[in-house]
Amino acid sequence: MLGFYENFPRNIHKITHLATPFSNKRLQKTLIQTLQEINTRTFNLEDIADPSISQCMVILEFGIAEANNFNYLDQEEAHIILKAIQKKPLQLMDFYCSIRYYKTQNEKKIPLKFDYYMIRFIFNKNALETQVFHERGPRHISSEDIVDFIGDKINEKFSKKILKALENP
Repeated sequence: MLGFYENFPRNIHKITHLATPFSNKRLQKTLIQTLQEINTRTFNLEDIADPSISQCMVILEFGIAEANNFNYLDQEEAHIILKAIQKKPLQLMDFYCSIRYYKTQNEKKIPLKFDYYMIRFIFNKNALETQVFHERGPRHISSEDIVDFIGDKINEKFSKKILKALENP
C-alpha cells in the first residue's frame, strides 16, 4: 500500500503533534513537494541542528513507503504520489530518511557515519502527528531536529506559519 510501511517500528523515539488549518490533501501535497525538494539539496549542519561538527555538509534523502519497501522520492515518484493524493488523501505516510554527513577539509569532502531514520506522518482533522524512529547512526541531527526542519521548510512556502507545535495534544 502506497505510503504505508508494514514493518514500521513500535519503539518510537520522538512523537510530535502539530496543528494546521490546511486540509489533509493540501498538507500532504505540500509535504511531498517539500521532501522531494530537500532531496536535491545540500545543507550546512548549522541549518538543521546545533552543530556537533564544524564545517559539516548534510544531504538528506527521503524515500516513501510502499508495502515492505521505500522508493526514493524523486520527481517521478512525487508525481505518482501527488496523483494518488488528489484522488484520496492518505491517512498516514511513512518515510525512510538517510542523512549523509561530509566534513569539509582542505576543499575535500570526507564522508562521516550516516544516520538512518523512519518517520511516520499521521493526518487528522486540523492536526498532524509525527513519529520518528532512529534506526542507527551517530545522531548528529536529533529526531526533534528533523521534524522541526521539515516543519520549517513547509512553513517557508507560505506567508504565515501553517504548522504549529501543540504542547498537550
